[in-house]
Amino acid sequence: MLHGETIQSPLPMDIPWWMPDHFVFFGVLYAVLFVLFAGLGYVMVKSASQAAQDCQGGGSHH
Repeated sequence: MLHGETIQSPLPMDIPWWMPDHFVFFGVLYAVLFVLFAGLGYVMVKSASQAAQDCQGGGSHH
């Protein structure tokens, strides 16, 4: 990669990880995205399990 050349793809295999600024930016970006999607997945699974429990006669929360 030449100086001043831009990245054509944000995929991990296309990023020049040897450049410190790219390493820090994309490392933080992917870490934040992982935390957000892990939290979203947890909330969806928890909601689905609670809904299934309520449908099976688990009782009302009211």
